[in-house]
Amino acid sequence: MQDRSRRQAVQDSKSPSSKRRKDSEQEEEDCKFIGKPVPDDEARAKWPDRYLCKRKMVKKELSSDGFRSESVEVEVLQAKCHYTKAIVDGMMISLYDDAYVKAEEGEADYIAKIVEFFETIDNKLYFTAQWFYRAQDTVIKQHGDLIDKRRVFYSSIRDENPLDCIVAKVKIAEIAPDVDPRSRQRKIRSYDLYCDMRYSLQYLTFSNLCQENDRGDSDTSSTISSEGSSINSAVDVNSGSREPCQVEDLPKCEMTLLDLYSGCGAMSTGLCLGASLSNSNLVTRWAVDINPHACESLKKNHPETQVRNEAAEDFLSLLVEWEKLCREFSLLGSPELQERKTEPMIIVSDEDEEIVEDSSVPPGEFEVGKLLAVCYGDPNNVGKSGLYFKVRWKGYDSSEDTWEPIQGLSQCRERMEEFVSKGYRSKILPLPGDVDVICGGPPCQGVSGFNRFRDKDDPLKDPKNHQLVVYMDIVNYLKPKYILMENVVDILKFAGGFLGRYAVGRVVAMGYQARLGIMAAGSYGVPQFRLRVFLWGAHPTKKLPQFPLPTHEVVTRGGVPCEFEEIYVSYGKDQSCKLEKALSLGDAISDLPPVANDEDEDERSYGGAARTEFQRYIRLKKEDMVNCNGSVQALCQRLTLYDHRPLKLNDDDYQRVCRIPKKKGANFRDLPGVVVGANNKVEWDPSMDRVLLPSGKPLVPDYAMTFVRGTSPKPFGRLWFDEIVSTVVTRAEPHNQIIIHPMQDRVLTIRENARLQGFPDCYRLYGPVKERYIQVGNAVAVPVAMVLGYTLAKAAKGLSGNDPLMTVPKKFPNALARTGQGDANR
Repeated sequence: MQDRSRRQAVQDSKSPSSKRRKDSEQEEEDCKFIGKPVPDDEARAKWPDRYLCKRKMVKKELSSDGFRSESVEVEVLQAKCHYTKAIVDGMMISLYDDAYVKAEEGEADYIAKIVEFFETIDNKLYFTAQWFYRAQDTVIKQHGDLIDKRRVFYSSIRDENPLDCIVAKVKIAEIAPDVDPRSRQRKIRSYDLYCDMRYSLQYLTFSNLCQENDRGDSDTSSTISSEGSSINSAVDVNSGSREPCQVEDLPKCEMTLLDLYSGCGAMSTGLCLGASLSNSNLVTRWAVDINPHACESLKKNHPETQVRNEAAEDFLSLLVEWEKLCREFSLLGSPELQERKTEPMIIVSDEDEEIVEDSSVPPGEFEVGKLLAVCYGDPNNVGKSGLYFKVRWKGYDSSEDTWEPIQGLSQCRERMEEFVSKGYRSKILPLPGDVDVICGGPPCQGVSGFNRFRDKDDPLKDPKNHQLVVYMDIVNYLKPKYILMENVVDILKFAGGFLGRYAVGRVVAMGYQARLGIMAAGSYGVPQFRLRVFLWGAHPTKKLPQFPLPTHEVVTRGGVPCEFEEIYVSYGKDQSCKLEKALSLGDAISDLPPVANDEDEDERSYGGAARTEFQRYIRLKKEDMVNCNGSVQALCQRLTLYDHRPLKLNDDDYQRVCRIPKKKGANFRDLPGVVVGANNKVEWDPSMDRVLLPSGKPLVPDYAMTFVRGTSPKPFGRLWFDEIVSTVVTRAEPHNQIIIHPMQDRVLTIRENARLQGFPDCYRLYGPVKERYIQVGNAVAVPVAMVLGYTLAKAAKGLSGNDPLMTVPKKFPNALARTGQGDANR
C-alpha cells in the first residue's frame, strides 16, 4: 500500500472519508505537533531505534494475502524528537488515541492506535500506527458477516505513516474477557467500536487482550490508551516458555468430554491419555457417531461412556428437547438436585431383564412399566421425526420393547418424570455448561478430490459439508470451555480454504479464542506422514491451548496449502532441536506373528517378545498406560492379540500379490508384460503376449496401467520395513494403494494399520472386517491426540504460555509407560 503501509486493505464504506488539503500552508497549519517534545533521555529510552545511526532492521510484515508473515528488511526512520500530542484538521490527538487512517481512494479507512509521534531529522511529521483488523482482514475473510460489524481485533502489526494520514478519532471500547453480558452491552453502546481480542498471524490466533505469560509477567510494557481503554500498545510478544512443567508440580484437574463424530474413539482416547500425563483426569462422558460398528467399538473399550448411535443433528435436537423436559419437571436450578452424579445412568440390558408377571394388566392391553431410553429422530422408520422414548411394557420382556412418541405418553407423566429426574441426576445427556471439552472431526466429503460435483462457489450449500455447521451449532448450544476440531487438510485447500475459514469464524463469533494448526502424525511417534488440521477454541476466561512441537524427526511429503504453510506445526528453520528418530514400519509391526491372506481368527497369541520401544509401549495393559483412575477403561489381556487379520483378497488379486517381488519398491511394474518408458509412464511390452491368470483375467489389470495416467507406482505396491507409510487408508484393496506386507502375500492387517495409527493393542475393534479398517483409517492418530491432550490439560490449569507452540516431555508418548528406556532391539 505504497510507501506508508504494508497493512491490508479494509472494506467498510461507513467509516469517515479522507479530507482534501487546500494548499501546503493550510496543511502545515492543520497538521502539526503541539506542546513540548518528550525529554530527550526519555525518548531515547522508549524508542532507541529512532536515535541510532541510520540503519536497517528486520521486521515482521503483513503480506498481501492478509495472514502470512515474512521477514523483510526495512529502513528505520530517524527521529529528531518525539511528541505526545498533535493537531490534525483541527482535531486534538494524543498518544495512544485510536483513529481512522486514510486509505487508498475508493477503500474504507483503516483503524489504528497511535503508539508514536515523531519528527524526523529531515523535519517530516510521522506517527506509528498499531493496526486493528476487521473480521474480513483476518483469516475469516469472506465470512466477516459472522462477526459483529463493530467488533475489531488488535494486531501486532505496526508501521510509520505521515501525520496527515489521520482522518478522525474513533472510540474503541476494550472488553475484558470476564465481563458479564449486560455490562458488556452497556459499554459497547457508548463507543464507536469495540475490541475484545488480539489477532496474531502466528497460527492465525485470536486471543484475549493483555494475556500473561507462564511466569505471570505482563506481556507488554505500556498500557497507556485513550478513553479509559487499557489495550496494550506494544507489539504482541510470545514470551511463553516452551519448556514443559514437571508432572509432579501440576495441580489435579477434572474435566468431562463430549466426542462428536467419534468413530471408534481414537481422538478422545488420546486426549484422555495425554491429559493424564499432565496429572489431569479427562473423561469421555458422552460420544456420538452415526456408524453402529464404530459405536460398538467405542462402547466396549470405554464402558464409562454414554455412546449414542445417531446423527449429530438428531443429537442436537435431543439436547434441546431434553433441556425442555428438565425445565418442565423443575429440575434446573433446584438446590436439592445440584449435586449430580459423575457416572452416566446404567440401564439394565435387555438380556438380563426377565419377563414381568402382572395379572393387573388384561391380556391384549399394554401399560407402561418404565421408560428405558430417549432419542430424537425416526426410530420406527415411519417418516416422522420427533422425541421418542423406549418403553418397557408392564408384564412383558425386552422383546416387546417399543419406541413411542412423546405425544402418546401424555398419560404417563409419573413414569416420564421418574426417567427424566434420574437421567438429569446422572447426566445421561449433557445440558449447557455440563461439558468441559468438545472434540470431533465433522465429515466434509464435499471437499474431497474424488467428488466431481464439488460446489466451489458456496461449499456450505453442499449437504456433504453440512456437518461442519451442525458441529458448530452443538458447540454454540452446549458452550463448553474448550473446543478441538479436526479435519483433513483439503478443508484449507478447497475453494481457497472456505470451510476452514468458516470454522474459525464461527468459533470467534461465539466469543471463543481460536488457534489453527496443521500437524503431521509422524512427528509424534508413528510411522506415517498423515497431515491433519486442528482448530483450538477456548472460552474467553480460559487459557488458549498451545500446539505441541514435534517429538520425532519426520520430513513431510508436501500437502500443506501454500497460503497456510505458516500454520504447519514445526520448529523454525533457525531453531536447533534434538528430536527422536522417525519411526519406520518395522519399528511398529515387526513383532507381530505371520498370518495368511485367509486368516479369520480375531484373537491369537503374540508368539514372541516385543522388539522395539514402540512395541513394548503399544502392548501395555491399561493400568500401565493411565496415571489416573477412570480416564480410559480399555479392555486388555497381556497375552492376547486382537484384530490381527487381513482383508481376504479375491483369488485374482491374491494371485497378483503373490507375484509381486519381496523387495523394496516392488509393485505391478515388476510383473511380466509391463515396461516403464523414459517419461515414467507404463506401457505394454510389445515383445510378449499379455499374461493371464488361471481365471482367464489378465495378470496386470487395465486400471493399474491407466491409474494417474500411467505414472503411479501405487497399484499392488509392496511396503518395506524401513519406510514410513504415507497415510493409513480406510479401504484395504491394493488396487491403488501401497498396502501389501513386506514379506507376506497379503495386505496389512487391521492390527497393523491400528499400530500405524498408534492404537494400543488392548484397544479391540468390532464389526465386519471392512468396517474395522474404516474405523482405523478414519481415526485421529492416538499419539497426536495424546500430545494435544497434554497441552489441553496445561491450558485448563492456566499454565499455557502466550507462544502458540510448546514442547512436550521427552520420549512422549512413551513417557506414560512404566517400562525402562533404552535402544530398540532390531
